[in-house]
Amino acid sequence: MLIAHFSDPHLRDRGKLYHGLVNSNSMFESAIRYLNNLDPQPDIVLVSGDIVDHGTEAEYENAAVILDKIRQPLLIIPGNHDDREIFRVRLPHHAIPAASGPFHFAVGDLGAVRILGLDVTVPGAHHGEMDDAACDWLETSLAEEPERPTIVMMHQPPVLSGISYIDTYRCLHGERLEQIILRYPAVERILCGHIHRFMQRRFGGTLLMTAPSTTTAIALRLGANAEPGSFIEPPAMLLHQWQPGSGLLTHLVPIGSFPGPLPFF
Repeated sequence: MLIAHFSDPHLRDRGKLYHGLVNSNSMFESAIRYLNNLDPQPDIVLVSGDIVDHGTEAEYENAAVILDKIRQPLLIIPGNHDDREIFRVRLPHHAIPAASGPFHFAVGDLGAVRILGLDVTVPGAHHGEMDDAACDWLETSLAEEPERPTIVMMHQPPVLSGISYIDTYRCLHGERLEQIILRYPAVERILCGHIHRFMQRRFGGTLLMTAPSTTTAIALRLGANAEPGSFIEPPAMLLHQWQPGSGLLTHLVPIGSFPGPLPFF
Protein backbone atom coordinates (compact mmCIF):
# COMPACT_ATOMS: atom_id res chain seq x y z
CA MET A 1 0.00 0.00 0.00
CA LEU A 2 1.43 3.36 -1.10
CA ILE A 3 0.02 6.58 0.37
CA ALA A 4 0.78 10.05 -1.02
CA HIS A 5 0.45 12.87 1.50
CA PHE A 6 0.11 16.55 0.60
CA SER A 7 -0.70 19.44 2.90
CA ASP A 8 -1.57 23.13 3.01
CA PRO A 9 -2.03 23.99 -0.67
CA HIS A 10 -3.84 27.25 0.28
CA LEU A 11 -5.70 27.39 -3.03
CA ARG A 12 -7.10 30.74 -4.12
CA ASP A 13 -9.75 31.92 -6.56
CA ARG A 14 -8.81 31.28 -10.15
CA GLY A 15 -6.15 33.83 -11.16
CA LYS A 16 -5.40 35.08 -7.62
CA LEU A 17 -2.12 34.71 -5.74
CA TYR A 18 -1.46 33.49 -2.21
CA HIS A 19 -0.66 36.63 -0.17
CA GLY A 20 -0.59 38.44 -3.49
CA LEU A 21 2.85 36.93 -4.22
CA VAL A 22 2.78 33.16 -4.78
CA ASN A 23 0.80 31.13 -7.32
CA SER A 24 -0.37 28.44 -4.92
CA ASN A 25 -2.87 27.13 -7.50
CA SER A 26 -0.17 26.49 -10.07
CA MET A 27 2.16 24.96 -7.48
CA PHE A 28 -0.48 22.45 -6.38
CA GLU A 29 -1.34 21.60 -9.97
CA SER A 30 2.37 20.92 -10.53
CA ALA A 31 2.35 18.67 -7.47
CA ILE A 32 -0.59 16.72 -8.90
CA ARG A 33 1.20 16.32 -12.24
CA TYR A 34 4.19 14.97 -10.33
CA LEU A 35 1.90 12.60 -8.45
CA ASN A 36 0.33 11.37 -11.67
CA ASN A 37 3.77 10.49 -13.07
CA LEU A 38 4.89 8.40 -10.10
CA ASP A 39 5.62 4.74 -10.78
CA PRO A 40 4.17 2.84 -9.08
CA GLN A 41 1.12 4.98 -8.54
CA PRO A 42 0.01 5.57 -4.94
CA ASP A 43 -3.14 3.78 -3.86
CA ILE A 44 -4.64 6.76 -2.04
CA VAL A 45 -3.93 10.46 -1.53
CA LEU A 46 -4.19 12.37 1.75
CA VAL A 47 -4.38 16.15 2.12
CA SER A 48 -4.06 17.29 5.73
CA GLY A 49 -5.86 20.62 5.72
CA ASP A 50 -5.80 24.25 4.61
CA ILE A 51 -7.10 23.25 1.22
CA VAL A 52 -8.02 26.88 0.51
CA ASP A 53 -6.82 30.15 1.97
CA HIS A 54 -9.89 32.26 2.83
CA GLY A 55 -12.67 29.68 2.95
CA THR A 56 -14.75 31.30 0.20
CA GLU A 57 -17.16 29.70 -2.24
CA ALA A 58 -14.99 30.82 -5.17
CA GLU A 59 -11.88 29.22 -3.67
CA TYR A 60 -13.68 25.93 -3.11
CA GLU A 61 -15.09 26.00 -6.62
CA ASN A 62 -11.54 26.28 -7.96
CA ALA A 63 -10.22 23.70 -5.48
CA ALA A 64 -12.80 21.14 -6.63
CA VAL A 65 -11.62 21.52 -10.24
CA ILE A 66 -7.97 21.11 -9.25
CA LEU A 67 -8.55 18.18 -6.88
CA ASP A 68 -10.53 16.40 -9.58
CA LYS A 69 -7.21 15.87 -11.40
CA ILE A 70 -6.15 13.41 -8.67
CA ARG A 71 -6.87 9.89 -9.92
CA GLN A 72 -6.75 8.07 -6.60
CA PRO A 73 -9.29 7.97 -3.79
CA LEU A 74 -8.84 11.24 -1.92
CA LEU A 75 -9.04 11.67 1.85
CA ILE A 76 -9.01 15.26 3.09
CA ILE A 77 -9.63 17.15 6.31
CA PRO A 78 -10.13 20.87 6.91
CA GLY A 79 -7.55 23.17 8.44
CA ASN A 80 -7.84 26.51 10.17
CA HIS A 81 -8.08 28.38 6.84
CA ASP A 82 -10.97 26.22 5.66
CA ASP A 83 -14.67 26.79 6.18
CA ARG A 84 -15.95 23.48 7.47
CA GLU A 85 -19.47 23.76 6.09
CA ILE A 86 -18.57 24.97 2.58
CA PHE A 87 -15.79 22.35 2.55
CA ARG A 88 -18.32 19.63 3.37
CA VAL A 89 -20.58 20.55 0.45
CA ARG A 90 -18.09 21.56 -2.22
CA LEU A 91 -15.11 19.22 -2.12
CA PRO A 92 -14.84 15.70 -3.53
CA HIS A 93 -13.62 13.13 -1.05
CA HIS A 94 -13.85 9.40 -0.50
CA ALA A 95 -14.94 9.59 3.13
CA ILE A 96 -18.44 10.70 4.03
CA PRO A 97 -18.36 12.62 7.32
CA ALA A 98 -21.25 13.51 9.58
CA ALA A 99 -23.82 15.95 8.18
CA SER A 100 -22.65 18.68 10.56
CA GLY A 101 -19.95 19.40 13.11
CA PRO A 102 -16.39 18.03 13.02
CA PHE A 103 -15.21 16.38 9.81
CA HIS A 104 -14.11 13.10 11.41
CA PHE A 105 -13.97 9.98 9.25
CA ALA A 106 -12.76 6.37 9.38
CA VAL A 107 -11.80 4.61 6.14
CA GLY A 108 -10.66 1.01 6.13
CA ASP A 109 -11.56 -0.29 2.66
CA LEU A 110 -8.64 1.11 0.66
CA GLY A 111 -5.84 -1.19 1.73
CA ALA A 112 -4.06 -2.71 4.69
CA VAL A 113 -3.76 0.56 6.61
CA ARG A 114 -6.86 2.18 8.09
CA ILE A 115 -7.08 5.99 7.88
CA LEU A 116 -8.75 8.04 10.62
CA GLY A 117 -9.41 11.71 9.86
CA LEU A 118 -9.48 13.67 13.13
CA ASP A 119 -10.86 17.20 12.73
CA VAL A 120 -9.47 19.26 15.63
CA THR A 121 -10.11 22.66 14.02
CA VAL A 122 -11.93 25.31 16.04
CA PRO A 123 -14.26 27.36 13.78
CA GLY A 124 -13.19 31.00 13.70
CA ALA A 125 -9.80 30.31 15.33
CA HIS A 126 -6.38 29.18 14.12
CA HIS A 127 -5.51 26.72 16.88
CA GLY A 128 -6.87 23.20 17.22
CA GLU A 129 -8.20 21.45 20.30
CA MET A 130 -8.52 17.89 21.58
CA ASP A 131 -11.85 18.47 23.27
CA ASP A 132 -14.06 15.81 24.88
CA ALA A 133 -15.91 15.07 21.64
CA ALA A 134 -12.69 14.57 19.66
CA CYS A 135 -11.25 12.30 22.36
CA ASP A 136 -14.43 10.22 22.52
CA TRP A 137 -14.63 9.83 18.74
CA LEU A 138 -10.99 8.80 18.42
CA GLU A 139 -11.13 6.33 21.31
CA THR A 140 -14.27 4.72 19.90
CA SER A 141 -12.85 4.52 16.37
CA LEU A 142 -9.54 3.01 17.46
CA ALA A 143 -11.32 0.48 19.67
CA GLU A 144 -13.28 -0.83 16.66
CA GLU A 145 -10.11 -2.36 15.15
CA PRO A 146 -7.45 -2.10 17.86
CA GLU A 147 -4.89 -4.32 16.11
CA ARG A 148 -5.30 -2.91 12.60
CA PRO A 149 -2.41 -0.76 11.27
CA THR A 150 -3.76 2.78 11.44
CA ILE A 151 -2.88 6.33 10.46
CA VAL A 152 -4.44 9.25 12.33
CA MET A 153 -4.54 12.40 10.18
CA MET A 154 -5.14 15.83 11.70
CA HIS A 155 -4.25 19.42 10.81
CA GLN A 156 -2.62 21.21 13.75
CA PRO A 157 0.12 19.14 15.42
CA PRO A 158 -0.33 18.59 19.17
CA VAL A 159 3.34 19.32 19.92
CA LEU A 160 5.67 22.31 19.94
CA SER A 161 7.78 22.78 16.81
CA GLY A 162 10.11 25.34 18.40
CA ILE A 163 8.87 28.00 15.95
CA SER A 164 7.15 30.25 18.47
CA TYR A 165 4.87 32.16 16.12
CA ILE A 166 3.23 29.01 14.73
CA ASP A 167 3.25 27.11 18.03
CA THR A 168 0.69 29.59 19.36
CA TYR A 169 -1.72 27.89 16.96
CA ARG A 170 -0.93 24.25 17.75
CA CYS A 171 -3.53 21.67 18.77
CA LEU A 172 -4.19 22.33 22.45
CA HIS A 173 -4.50 19.55 25.05
CA GLY A 174 -2.21 17.29 23.06
CA GLU A 175 -1.55 15.28 26.19
CA ARG A 176 -5.10 13.90 25.92
CA LEU A 177 -4.36 12.65 22.41
CA GLU A 178 -1.07 11.17 23.56
CA GLN A 179 -2.75 9.15 26.31
CA ILE A 180 -5.25 7.69 23.83
CA ILE A 181 -2.59 6.78 21.26
CA LEU A 182 -0.48 5.07 23.93
CA ARG A 183 -3.28 2.53 24.37
CA TYR A 184 -3.23 1.56 20.68
CA PRO A 185 0.25 0.46 19.55
CA ALA A 186 -1.10 -0.40 16.08
CA VAL A 187 -1.20 3.34 15.27
CA GLU A 188 1.67 3.63 12.79
CA ARG A 189 1.65 7.41 12.31
CA ILE A 190 0.03 10.64 13.37
CA LEU A 191 0.13 12.82 10.25
CA CYS A 192 -0.32 16.58 10.44
CA GLY A 193 0.05 19.72 8.35
CA HIS A 194 -0.11 23.37 9.45
CA ILE A 195 3.64 23.88 10.05
CA HIS A 196 4.48 24.16 6.31
CA ARG A 197 7.60 22.14 7.07
CA PHE A 198 8.59 18.51 7.59
CA MET A 199 9.29 17.54 11.17
CA GLN A 200 8.98 14.35 13.19
CA ARG A 201 9.17 13.15 16.78
CA ARG A 202 8.02 10.29 18.95
CA PHE A 203 4.59 10.85 20.43
CA GLY A 204 2.30 8.43 22.22
CA GLY A 205 4.56 5.48 21.42
CA THR A 206 4.43 6.13 17.67
CA LEU A 207 5.80 8.67 15.16
CA LEU A 208 4.21 12.06 14.59
CA MET A 209 5.05 13.81 11.31
CA THR A 210 4.11 17.04 9.61
CA ALA A 211 3.98 17.25 5.82
CA PRO A 212 5.49 20.27 4.06
CA SER A 213 3.23 22.65 2.20
CA THR A 214 3.00 22.60 -1.58
CA THR A 215 3.30 26.40 -1.46
CA THR A 216 5.50 28.43 0.93
CA ALA A 217 7.59 27.09 3.82
CA ILE A 218 7.35 28.74 7.22
CA ALA A 219 10.79 30.02 8.18
CA LEU A 220 12.73 27.74 10.52
CA ARG A 221 13.41 30.38 13.17
CA LEU A 222 13.91 28.79 16.57
CA GLY A 223 14.68 31.92 18.59
CA ALA A 224 12.23 32.77 21.36
CA ASN A 225 11.48 36.20 19.89
CA ALA A 226 11.81 35.31 16.21
CA GLU A 227 9.89 37.40 13.70
CA PRO A 228 7.36 35.49 11.55
CA GLY A 229 8.48 34.74 8.01
CA SER A 230 8.16 32.35 5.09
CA PHE A 231 10.31 31.24 2.17
CA ILE A 232 9.51 29.91 -1.28
CA GLU A 233 11.35 26.62 -0.92
CA PRO A 234 10.92 23.62 -3.25
CA PRO A 235 7.49 22.13 -2.50
CA ALA A 236 7.43 18.57 -1.23
CA MET A 237 5.19 15.67 -0.26
CA LEU A 238 5.43 12.61 1.94
CA LEU A 239 5.14 9.12 0.52
CA HIS A 240 4.21 6.43 3.04
CA GLN A 241 4.82 2.82 2.04
CA TRP A 242 3.22 0.01 4.01
CA GLN A 243 5.54 -2.98 4.17
CA PRO A 244 3.82 -6.11 5.55
CA GLY A 245 5.82 -7.50 8.42
CA SER A 246 7.93 -4.35 8.70
CA GLY A 247 5.56 -1.41 9.14
CA LEU A 248 5.24 2.00 7.53
CA LEU A 249 8.22 3.61 5.79
CA THR A 250 8.07 7.34 4.97
CA HIS A 251 9.93 9.21 2.22
CA LEU A 252 10.22 12.99 1.97
CA VAL A 253 9.85 13.72 -1.76
CA PRO A 254 10.78 17.13 -3.27
CA ILE A 255 8.46 18.14 -6.11
CA GLY A 256 9.99 19.59 -9.27
CA SER A 257 12.48 18.99 -12.07
CA PHE A 258 16.04 18.43 -10.89
CA PRO A 259 19.29 17.49 -12.71
CA GLY A 260 19.49 13.73 -13.29
CA PRO A 261 19.22 10.85 -13.27
CA LEU A 262 23.01 10.60 -13.09
CA PRO A 263 24.81 7.29 -13.84
CA PHE A 264 25.94 6.56 -10.26
CA PHE A 265 24.53 6.04 -6.79
